[in-house]
Amino acid sequence: MKKIAQILLAVVIVAFIYVIYKQISTPIRFENEMKAKRAQVIDRIKDIRTAQRAYKSKYQKFTADFDTLANFILNETLEMERKLVDEDDSVGMAMLKRSGKKNIEKFTVAVIDTIFSPKKLTAEDVYNLRFIPGTNNQAQFIMEAGVITTESKVVIPVVECRAPYKMFLDTITYRQEIINQIDDDVNNFNRYPGIKFGSMEAGNNEAGNWED
Repeated sequence: MKKIAQILLAVVIVAFIYVIYKQISTPIRFENEMKAKRAQVIDRIKDIRTAQRAYKSKYQKFTADFDTLANFILNETLEMERKLVDEDDSVGMAMLKRSGKKNIEKFTVAVIDTIFSPKKLTAEDVYNLRFIPGTNNQAQFIMEAGVITTESKVVIPVVECRAPYKMFLDTITYRQEIINQIDDDVNNFNRYPGIKFGSMEAGNNEAGNWED
């Protein structure tokens, strides 16, 4: 009887230690996983923002369609400018002046060859921009685009791209931690519970909420 009691006590102690371990380790593991996954999502959403800014530079608007954005990156060009002569080169500038030419030369370059430099994206990378990292290409970024009228009656193009926590974090293993994180972001910090750039409500130069 005494031996049975000792065994039961040992089981209770082991179970108690396990509960304490989980209470301590789970928030730490969640924090580490969130940092790693946030970094992956931010890296990709930055590329989406870069592409959107280049698209706007050519068309004076943003796009809400990933197929349109991918086609732009892979098949279109941007017009660039460069100086023919360094302005500190007095001889070169004098010769340029005599020729009657302007010190600006326009040229075109493939979008994919310039906007992500020094990073190199393949065609597959471009098509996969729409997918949130870590989701096995099952979840896509939510992307919107349009125009708004400012208080000074100026019409400006706007864009917003976002990935809520629930779409890239483990909602089964870390259910309560994610609930707490969302509540903290929304109610204590008044910020989007996830990763996003831009806004459909105001022009904010496509600012990312990770840059706060």
